[in-house]
Amino acid sequence: MFNPSRDEARRFFFDTWGKYRRGETLTGLEKVALQVIVLHPEYHALLDEPERHLERDYLPESGDINPFLHLSLHLAVEEQLAIDQPAGIRVLYQRIRQKTGSEHDAKHAVLECLAETIWQAQRHSTAPDEKIYLECLREKTGDRE
Repeated sequence: MFNPSRDEARRFFFDTWGKYRRGETLTGLEKVALQVIVLHPEYHALLDEPERHLERDYLPESGDINPFLHLSLHLAVEEQLAIDQPAGIRVLYQRIRQKTGSEHDAKHAVLECLAETIWQAQRHSTAPDEKIYLECLREKTGDRE
């Protein structure tokens, strides 16, 4: 299983952005990451300065949003939607997309549920609960099937 360290994950985003800016060929995963990065222009300047931001800590208690965590969660959502795992996520995403009228807003809604599910798992020292994740997504659709 691919389990990068914090620095490796950050370098992946820095490298992807740098390769794109230099006009170099991107791998399949880098292409997906670039699509996510392009949707977040607020992170472009940060990605232009890896030496300044590689080691930076983003503390929620200080009101910081970790851009690397945000981008990584986006990648996880893209992968889940591509393979419909957990089963049914793609249909729920489409319902959320119809409700929000925006692909990006719908993916952010899914991302919020994923982040909550991961947080709950960490809090309780358990594996992420697929049922809780899917229930959160159902709530975002307005359905309670």
